[in-house]
Amino acid sequence: MLRKYQLIKVETSALFVSDTHLSEDSPAVIDQFNSFIENHASKHDFLFILGDLFEYWIGDDANQFNSVVSTLQGLESKIYFIPGNRDFLIGPKFLKKTNIIILEDPTLIQLGNQEAVILHGDTLCIDDKEYQDFRAVVRSEKWKKDFINQEIDKRLEICKDLRIKSSEAQKSKSNILMDVNEDEVKKLFKDLNFPQIMIHGHTHRPKKHEYLLDNNICNRWVLDDWYDSGSFLVWKGGKLHTESL
Repeated sequence: MLRKYQLIKVETSALFVSDTHLSEDSPAVIDQFNSFIENHASKHDFLFILGDLFEYWIGDDANQFNSVVSTLQGLESKIYFIPGNRDFLIGPKFLKKTNIIILEDPTLIQLGNQEAVILHGDTLCIDDKEYQDFRAVVRSEKWKKDFINQEIDKRLEICKDLRIKSSEAQKSKSNILMDVNEDEVKKLFKDLNFPQIMIHGHTHRPKKHEYLLDNNICNRWVLDDWYDSGSFLVWKGGKLHTESL
């Protein structure tokens, strides 16, 4: 399944964040993210953004989130990005402007002397078949091409409609259905020869989970969203811990 090593070796420190869901309707969250970049990410060599940086991304030509672009441009740390279900349309123009390197989902990296697999997390939620079917459609090259070829106003309209439908659909789904499938988590650990660490977002259920798999201790760290408050994962001194803004 994987996906080669990206040859990313973190020997000093790194931050991991996901599901900030930046929206121009919530300028306070954008300010919070810009502050996070300037006051926290700037002190570390690596920043990994594991999807849903934005609440929506309708194309690189839409001239969105200029203050975020400007802040990222000023960051000297290496920035890596795995697209989420809200911002998978981020393209080469945005990546070039912000010096962000896009990664496959999942990607295997090295944290000190430990291996870690990083991903957005939605591919682990296989019990939500409705979502997985929808994901397959919108991630297809045909759908993406057809969407980008629409006028910007039309794209915004489609995006708004999809967000409303997603919110309504979630009301009828159980928390268990929308969470990761534990067998799928264990399968990914096994497929990758049991990396010690897995880091992902998407579910908005921050927690550290520990597994004993074929005599290997594996830890799964789930990142929080930024709807209520900002938090992020820090790797430093060979250890992981969560910090809040």
